[in-house]
Amino acid sequence: MAALHPQIVHFTIVLTIVGVLFRLVSLLDRRWWVGPAAATLLIFAAASSVLSVRSGAAAHAPVERAPGARPAVMEHEEWGDRTQAILLVLGVIELAGLALRYWPRVRLVHGLAAVVGLGAVFAIYETGEHGGELVYAYAGGVGLRSGDPKDVERLLLAGYYHQAMADRAAGRTAQAIELVDAAAARFTSDPEVQMLAAESQLVDRKDPQAAIAALTRLQLPAGNRFMAFRKATLLADAYEASGRKPDAIAVLETLLKTFPNQRLQDRLESLRK
Repeated sequence: MAALHPQIVHFTIVLTIVGVLFRLVSLLDRRWWVGPAAATLLIFAAASSVLSVRSGAAAHAPVERAPGARPAVMEHEEWGDRTQAILLVLGVIELAGLALRYWPRVRLVHGLAAVVGLGAVFAIYETGEHGGELVYAYAGGVGLRSGDPKDVERLLLAGYYHQAMADRAAGRTAQAIELVDAAAARFTSDPEVQMLAAESQLVDRKDPQAAIAALTRLQLPAGNRFMAFRKATLLADAYEASGRKPDAIAVLETLLKTFPNQRLQDRLESLRK
């Protein structure tokens, strides 16, 4: 059930928000179907909240083992439990409203449901906000959901890349080089990673000859327009940095025959001046 947590949670969110909206409308709109629709949605939201909490509990063990992630996991869980409690109360109120639907003052029950529903929407927001922080700030569950080791590898590569770019932007060139080299050593068969390493030779190490050598050896998948474009522009930059402007022009002219592009044409024109 852990792998289904994101899907189940989104069902709970939608059922709650739409159900509360219908309940609020039912207090003003006398059309016969609005109230029953609100009750149905909110009862299903209560049931869905139980599945959301259970699937989240099943998912949290490997996530909270990551250093520094435990407080974020616990806070998300606490808000999840609060949301479940509110939605279960709301579900009971809606069931009571159905049982008392012929009572002259049943609108009092619906009004109470609307108030509790607004509290449920707030709790849903807080739970989602803490869940988003867990995923995006702590990488909670990223790479782990499917159980496929390839997902963890992609997570590692993303970490290498983003931290290297952050180090480069902050002027920590040695650290950026170290991370890119580590990625290139681990992902030896990935042409995009090897292209990143060649770029690092040019940008971080200021060694255009090494970049040219690495890019010349690099074999790209056939028909990959983006990688062909990236390789050619990097190679042109490296040739220009090493004082070989005619070679840079030749690389771009060859690429333009296959992939016409205005930005590439502008770059070529600037080299010809």
